[in-house]
Amino acid sequence: MSKKSPQLRFEGFTDDWEQRKLNEVSDIYDGTHQTPKYQDDGVMFLSVENIKTLTSNKFISREAFEDEFKIRPQRGDVLMTRIGDIGTANVVETDEDLAYYVSLALFKSEELNPYFLQSSIYAPFVQDQIWKRTLHIAFPKKINKNEIGQVPINVPTLAEQTKIGSFFKQLDNTITLHQRKLDLLKEQKKGYLQKMFPKNGEKVPELRFAGFADDWEERKLGEISKTTIGEFVIKTKQSDESPYPVYNGGRSYTGKYDEYNNDGPKIVISARGANAGFVNYVSGRYWAGNSCYSVSVTKEDEFSIGYLYQFIKYNQVLFTAYQQAANIPSVSKSDVEKFSIKYPTVLEQKKIESFFKQLNNTIALHQRKLDLLKEQKKGFLQKMFV
Repeated sequence: MSKKSPQLRFEGFTDDWEQRKLNEVSDIYDGTHQTPKYQDDGVMFLSVENIKTLTSNKFISREAFEDEFKIRPQRGDVLMTRIGDIGTANVVETDEDLAYYVSLALFKSEELNPYFLQSSIYAPFVQDQIWKRTLHIAFPKKINKNEIGQVPINVPTLAEQTKIGSFFKQLDNTITLHQRKLDLLKEQKKGYLQKMFPKNGEKVPELRFAGFADDWEERKLGEISKTTIGEFVIKTKQSDESPYPVYNGGRSYTGKYDEYNNDGPKIVISARGANAGFVNYVSGRYWAGNSCYSVSVTKEDEFSIGYLYQFIKYNQVLFTAYQQAANIPSVSKSDVEKFSIKYPTVLEQKKIESFFKQLNNTIALHQRKLDLLKEQKKGFLQKMFV
């Protein structure tokens, strides 16, 4: 047995950690190998896809549960994915009966704090050990229960485990809270998009700003804008140090150039490839490659480019229907120009543009906060475990 200590730890703890195998500090089980007969109620049945919440809309009968599950998940146990997705863990926090599939491993330990064990599983050293013991040639890939037991884990005193477990539980709760806020904002945006643009056959939207009552009009995009195709991109000339982003058929810019051939604000639409029809908005100077279209309005006193972007982005799925039946999906210039635009007065357009711009900024802010928390957790996992 080897003894070590982490780079970062709570005050008052100085003892070395002890390396043990998982089967030395925990009993390990897997779930039923039989495909269950599901029903509308009964005992909740968990599988790989339920690991994040440990809730499911699948149930088995009480009789099947009593017959097949002699070893059952209980509050304080840990479940971990072992088939398909591997090495994702969660702590059981309910007293309700739970059934689980063979794709999950169950840890029952009297020596480990459950939240410490969960966090340990996510630590780089343990993840690497799990990866090494995974059967990557299998489909789906998997790690056998016996191999899980051979995974080494570094263990401090129970008091230090409890401190670490509590710290990561609180951090995970904060991440979950921010994720819920972000998901709610995205759902709210989806609802606003559905209500603030007219439905098929309608001339006014369900929801609009006060003071606006006129019917919306409809024209082809080619009648109110100019669409141009970009120029060839020399990949060797791209550099992260260059000032201008290069758009060329993807979901985002693919590199940076010292030169630009377009000056925003403009709408950028991918012309070909897997992302044909994907819509972006570029506010400044950029290089448009030969796999994307750039769209600018021709009458700025009648049309807001920001509004057009929001409308086209909302209806982006329609470009998928335009994709040509070829080996490489593509959207033609005529497809872009014949795209149907519904629009109100320019004043109402700008109100809608401003509303969604502010909502998008709020979503982006929450996304950055969430990404930062996840990066912080990653850093703590690296420094607080051996």
